[in-house]
Amino acid sequence: MADGEELQTFTSIMDALVRISVSGWGLPGGGERSANPRGTGRSSVSAPRAGALAPLQTSMKNMERELICPVCKEMYKQPLALPCMHNVCHVCASEILVQHGYICCDPSSEPTSPASTPATRSPRMGRRVIPKPDRLDRLLKSGFGTYPGRKRGAVHPQTVSFPCPACQRDVDLGERGLGNLFRNLTLERIVERYRQTINISTAIMCQFCKPPQLEATKGCTECKSSFCNECFKLYHPWGTQKAQHEPTPPTLTFRPKGLMCPEHKEEVTHYCKTCQRLVCQLCRVRRAHASHKVTPVLSAYQALREKLTKSLAYILSSQDTVQLQIAELEETVKHTEVNGSQAKEEVSQLIRGLCTVLEEKQTALLQAIQESQQERLASLHHQIQEHRAMLENSGMVGYAQEVLKETDHPCFVQAAKQLHSRIVRATDSLQTFRPATTSSFSRFQLDLSREMKLLTDLSFIKAPEAPVIDTQRTYAYDQIFLCWRLPQHSPPAWHFTVEYRKSDTKAKALKLWQRREEVRGTSALVEYLDTDSVYVLRVKGCNKAGFGEYSEDIYLHTPPAPVLNFFLDNRWGFNRERLAISKDQRAVRSVPGLPMLFAAERLMTSCHLSIDLLIGDVAVTQGRSYWACCVDPSSYLVKVGVGLESKLQEWFQVPQDVVSPRYDPDSGHDSGAEDATVDVPPPYAFLTIGMGKILLSHGSALTSRDPSGCTIPLPPRIGICLDYERGKVSFYDAVSFRGLWECGVDCSGPVCPAFCFIGGGALQLQELVASKQERKVTIGGLSKLD
Repeated sequence: MADGEELQTFTSIMDALVRISVSGWGLPGGGERSANPRGTGRSSVSAPRAGALAPLQTSMKNMERELICPVCKEMYKQPLALPCMHNVCHVCASEILVQHGYICCDPSSEPTSPASTPATRSPRMGRRVIPKPDRLDRLLKSGFGTYPGRKRGAVHPQTVSFPCPACQRDVDLGERGLGNLFRNLTLERIVERYRQTINISTAIMCQFCKPPQLEATKGCTECKSSFCNECFKLYHPWGTQKAQHEPTPPTLTFRPKGLMCPEHKEEVTHYCKTCQRLVCQLCRVRRAHASHKVTPVLSAYQALREKLTKSLAYILSSQDTVQLQIAELEETVKHTEVNGSQAKEEVSQLIRGLCTVLEEKQTALLQAIQESQQERLASLHHQIQEHRAMLENSGMVGYAQEVLKETDHPCFVQAAKQLHSRIVRATDSLQTFRPATTSSFSRFQLDLSREMKLLTDLSFIKAPEAPVIDTQRTYAYDQIFLCWRLPQHSPPAWHFTVEYRKSDTKAKALKLWQRREEVRGTSALVEYLDTDSVYVLRVKGCNKAGFGEYSEDIYLHTPPAPVLNFFLDNRWGFNRERLAISKDQRAVRSVPGLPMLFAAERLMTSCHLSIDLLIGDVAVTQGRSYWACCVDPSSYLVKVGVGLESKLQEWFQVPQDVVSPRYDPDSGHDSGAEDATVDVPPPYAFLTIGMGKILLSHGSALTSRDPSGCTIPLPPRIGICLDYERGKVSFYDAVSFRGLWECGVDCSGPVCPAFCFIGGGALQLQELVASKQERKVTIGGLSKLD
């Protein structure tokens, strides 16, 4: 069985790992059992050296957490290996499936085996609660993986979903459920050795003796139990089949000698890399593994053992690093406790402040109600006094009756005049009676709906959400203009952090991010960049709650050469009747009007058309230069490119409606490339644009053409790159920097940007990022991130 043991040791990798990490904890040498010298068959355990016992037991105690079932919280008993790489006791798994409505088979708890006896439990663990009899009956009477009356292929087989108690995920166990899982024999051996280490001086007791139990002297592999002499004879009576059982030394490890296939009950001999599962010879020839990569289990064992050995060696050699990280985590725990207490105190203080404000407001509001109440009561009491004076037995009425008895006319007039005003007021009050004030306090009601909503919504502030890059407004030219916005319902940001770095696919290591903190506003300029390079940029917001998430990375390509800054020249003899230049000299519009109408007759006879020429106010005499422009898609015919300054001056001297056939607009690109007999580079190089299309050259196009073979759609911006030393001019899609066309040009003298119009059209030069009037923050020469 040596070869069989070697094959099944694939599942013993954890065993090997533990032996490597703690050499000798399985008690080889000094910790082995020795036979009883008296020949009684009993076994004893020799104690290890005192100096080695303390670290050994410490290691055992630290490892006990790895040997506890997450369901019953006791040491594993017949653990099953789940597909999610966790373990659970067979009985616990069966009980979980029964709770979820599945029908399970007999969990085979083997009550006579050492795994289920109280003597083998951890000395620090409590007694396990025995399942109720009715529950065990359900487990024993139910069948698992069988469907009585179900025909083959009649219905889809039921798959069992097992809720893993460790990772809280549902694990698919297939149709056979627990019957499809391997028993983790390695974990059983480790648990057994752990128990032996904890109970290092405890003898193996007979499992069938009534209390007091005697020490076991024999074991039976068939019965999977240990017996004393008397019990062995009792359970193996002479003349029965059990009498043929051969006695063995007593042990607590009654288990299969090797891993068996759960389906075919054959010893596993191979490992399927595709399914990542051990298989037997019958499984290997099945259709399910026909096209899979299957290797002998010995090869898988050696490969995994090597990997685990290296990983464990790395961990053991990094103990100082582990200790430093533990110290850092402990320091973090302290800071968390302090900061948590501080946060609680701050919240309590704010709530107390809010309560103080509410109490002060309550006092002020109640004081206002009290003052209004007193004022109203005073008015009502005064009105009551006035009405009481009008009663028959009141003083005023009696006094008036006595005045009426006066016969002396002058005296009567004198007294009645004083009394009459009081009587008139009382009469008016009686005729137009109403209370001096209202008893309602409705105007003192409070509307707290808004405040209640605010208090209900009162919560901790949140960090800003990830900003959204505005790709329509973000572009790279002389600098990068980066624009962003926060999502609609995002918490506000006090400021932003912009980060960028150069993206180099050839570099082995990524370049460090450069950043600028406390960027105000929602746009920024990034300068001091390399030409013809790709930069990746991202943004994150910050408020009192801290930094939010980064935006999605955006990649921008810088121009292939330094940007040439120029304006449209309005001093040369361009036709002012047909061309209108903007005040900033960066835009021009062609208005053909009557001259185009007069040229209609020549159009019908295929004669030459008039061309309006416009050039830049800067000439290039060295190096490489780049500029970009936008052409109105509705333009009839526009040409953008370059030309020798001397030749362009001659152009202005030629009548506008007489143009050399060599540079006729209908010949495609005005570069002279069609004439193969001419070796001298042409003085002009123009890209022809019209009606939203670009006319490609038949000579050398850098992009694939459409089915017509001669045009491509007009991009939003056109880029022109002039290499003066090489005498080359290249045209690009200025958004994606995709090459459109390239040709040679005569650079024997100063070369100017040039633009031609035939019919109506409009053109605008690309604005420099540095001259944008929007709020901006310049980023350049920044320190690198840690």
